[in-house]
Amino acid sequence: MSEQQKEMSFLDHLEVLRWTLVRSSAAVLIFGMVAFIMKDFMFNVILLAPKDPSFVTYRFLCNVSKLLGTEGLCIDNIPFIVQSRTMAGQFSAHIWTSIFFGFILAFPYIIWEVWKFLKPALYDKEKKSAKSFIIVSSFLFFIGILFGYYVITPLSVNFLGSYRVADEVKNNTDLSSYTGLLKSSCLAAGFIFELPIIIYFLTKMGLVTPEFLRTYRKYALVLVLILAAIITPPDIISQVIVAIPMIILYQVSIKISEIIIKKQEREKTKSELKK
Repeated sequence: MSEQQKEMSFLDHLEVLRWTLVRSSAAVLIFGMVAFIMKDFMFNVILLAPKDPSFVTYRFLCNVSKLLGTEGLCIDNIPFIVQSRTMAGQFSAHIWTSIFFGFILAFPYIIWEVWKFLKPALYDKEKKSAKSFIIVSSFLFFIGILFGYYVITPLSVNFLGSYRVADEVKNNTDLSSYTGLLKSSCLAAGFIFELPIIIYFLTKMGLVTPEFLRTYRKYALVLVLILAAIITPPDIISQVIVAIPMIILYQVSIKISEIIIKKQEREKTKSELKK
């Protein structure tokens, strides 16, 4: 193969990648426009709900608290207001929040586009698992988004919205700050829940083994606790609630890595026997 052909081949890959990004961006914009039109539902029903003391998470924690014979986890009021302090603040928040929802809704399609881009480099058996890959990746991402919305966000909103250094200092939160907290919490959880998928591909590439994951499990546990402390309020209950699913995901990732390694060993044994 000539040098020019190699260069064209590389440029062809870049062209495919470019159109992958274009189609993915178009999907985000289309879903984002749908979210933009549904402004009242997006803000009043979804975004501002964790600020309401009657939010489902607060009611659940209150019921658990009562079962334990106390009302320490019951919330009557979250003493802060959400405001916009710039002329274009509300419109800007509307635009970027619509794009955020557009990305979430378009995620299965984006994963499909990524799969199509990687497809030429895969074996025939791996190509057949495209549907499973898209379904599992999307499922884990949406579960992570829901975990971020129903667990991380209300815990953070309640703690940060109620925290005061002095009675004279009132909590009047800017709209961009509030939506930024919600979006970062949900997206962080969504991508964290993709850990089993990441471990799957790293194991297939030979970069990770079950032994490696077990050896560094204690360090991963420390990292999980640090991450939980970063994305949640600085109280033990919140950190434990967030850390538990992360630890479970890590254990699941070890099991997935074991399955992949065993499968690779069986295929290697079969190929050697055929020889």
